[in-house]
Amino acid sequence: MRRRWILVVPVAVLVTALLAGVATWAGSGSMERDLAARAQTALFEAGLPTGDVRFDGRDATLSGFPPGQALRALEIVQNVDGVRAAKVNGDVTPVAPSSATPSPPPTTTTATTSSPPPTTSTTAAPPTDKAGVQAEIDRLLTEAPIAFEPDTAKLTPDGEQAARSVAIALAKAPAGFRYRVTGHVARGPGGESAALKLSRDRARAVARILTANGLAANRVTYRGLGDTRPATGGEEDRRVEITVV
Repeated sequence: MRRRWILVVPVAVLVTALLAGVATWAGSGSMERDLAARAQTALFEAGLPTGDVRFDGRDATLSGFPPGQALRALEIVQNVDGVRAAKVNGDVTPVAPSSATPSPPPTTTTATTSSPPPTTSTTAAPPTDKAGVQAEIDRLLTEAPIAFEPDTAKLTPDGEQAARSVAIALAKAPAGFRYRVTGHVARGPGGESAALKLSRDRARAVARILTANGLAANRVTYRGLGDTRPATGGEEDRRVEITVV
């Protein structure tokens, strides 16, 4: 009988130890699952749901996180209540692409250009003598003759502009100068009388533009000479002359 008790005691101790181990293992597994669930929740809330977290007791091992997120994930898991330690498997440092070469900083080029010295444009004073005023009139009419519509006393747009340019120049001349506008035409189908009338009408049209643009009417006279004074026998026979008198 005594021998039986001796055998029963070790068996009971062994069973108790096994039951205690099973209970400890079961509790440990429950704790690890709880820590893993809380760690994954914290990672999800931080926007890092891609990796995996496994526990050995209270110690966590992180894997599957991109290098750029691993350190942040490690910090989050370490702050979960109940976690004792945590580590990361794999690289935790982002690797820059090998083809990416740092571009040199932009260089600022300051262009130093020497500004040309200011130029003072001196406008020649208008002439004050009759010869000088006449020369200015002739220059203007050579550059832009006063033209008319064919067989009429109606100025073309360019002809009106030419007459106005002369009027502006004459307005700057001494107030005592007087001017005569003379019309010339070529002989046409109407004969001498028609040519005389057309030349007079054209001279009068130019005189009106001069007086409308600054000259007093008593300073301008006009006349028509028809075809009596041809210039070259060509287009220059059709012309208007302005003379200082």
